[in-house]
Amino acid sequence: MNFKDNLPIYIQIKEYLCRQIINGKLEPNQRIPSVRNLAAQLTVNVNTIQKALRQMINSGLLVTKRGEGNYVTNDKKLLKKIKKDIIVAEQRKFVQNMRSFGISSGQINLIVANHLK
Repeated sequence: MNFKDNLPIYIQIKEYLCRQIINGKLEPNQRIPSVRNLAAQLTVNVNTIQKALRQMINSGLLVTKRGEGNYVTNDKKLLKKIKKDIIVAEQRKFVQNMRSFGISSGQINLIVANHLK
């Protein structure tokens, strides 16, 4: 994973894991790698991983089973909401970027329509 300088690493890890869940690479009820394994895999401090996972647990995306580890939630409604939130955030970023180049809403619509052809 290549980390960006403009965003805290724990947030980037949280977003990465969220995308893995939303894309189905990590499935509901699947155990995620341990904190130590994730830290070694991503070459970051264990505390950074713990901070990212803590936020995911607090949001309900991960469930902790004492003595076993962390598992992806099986709450389909929550997973659907998180997927929608990610899509809306990506759309917002795209539109903001286009507007920063002076592109109008109509031009943005044309760009997207042409891209979908």
